Amino acid sequence: MSIANATGLTFDRVEAKFMTDFLLSGKREAEVRLAAFQHTDAGDRQILSASSVLNLTGSASRSLGLVVMRWVHGIPYGWDYADETTVYTIELQHRYRKGPENTKGKTVYAIAAPEGSEVNGNILNWGYKQDDGGKWWWIPSYRENSPWAPDFVTIPNWDEGSYSISPLHYCVGLPSERIPEATAKGWAWTRGTGHTWGRDPDITEPYFSV
Repeated sequence: MSIANATGLTFDRVEAKFMTDFLLSGKREAEVRLAAFQHTDAGDRQILSASSVLNLTGSASRSLGLVVMRWVHGIPYGWDYADETTVYTIELQHRYRKGPENTKGKTVYAIAAPEGSEVNGNILNWGYKQDDGGKWWWIPSYRENSPWAPDFVTIPNWDEGSYSISPLHYCVGLPSERIPEATAKGWAWTRGTGHTWGRDPDITEPYFSV
C-alpha cells in the first residue's frame, strides 16, 4: 500500500505511523517494511531501497496497536525536478509471519432455505404435536415443494482469523534534527504490540511476496 508520493521530497528521511488490530502472539503475526519505488511513464516499477523487516509479534489478547517507523529512504534529491512524468512512492509492505488462523463458525440445527427464498406464504404450515407428557404444541409442518426445511446451518465466526493494518497512514518527510534515530535499516517504536527486528534490507524482493 502506498503511503507517500515522494515527488519533490525535500528530506532524506521519513516517519510513518499506522495502526494494527488482531495481532495475536504466536497465532497472527506480521512482518512489515518500508520500501521506495520509482514508477516511470512506461509503467515500469523499480525498487530503489527498503528498510529492514520489522516483526510485529502482537499481544496475548486483541488490542489496537500503534507503530511508528523512521527511515532514511535513499531517494536521491532532484530526480523529480528534471523529469515531469516519473513518480516515486514510499510503500508500507506487510504479510503474515504467522497465520492467518482458521477460525470456525458455529453449526446449529434450524429452519433453513436457499438465500432469496420467499418468506410470506411459502415457508411452513402449522400443526399439532404431542410431547411425551401428553401436551400438544404448535409446530411447523413443511409444505410440499417448499424450499424451507430443517437443516444444519453454519454461522460464520465474526472473527475472520486475520490481522488488519489501518488503510490510512501518516507519512511525512522530516529533517535529521527531528528524527535523528532514522537509519537506512530503520527505527521503530510500538505500543499495543510487541516487535523484533528481522531480516536486513533486501531490494531483490521488490514486492515482499505480496
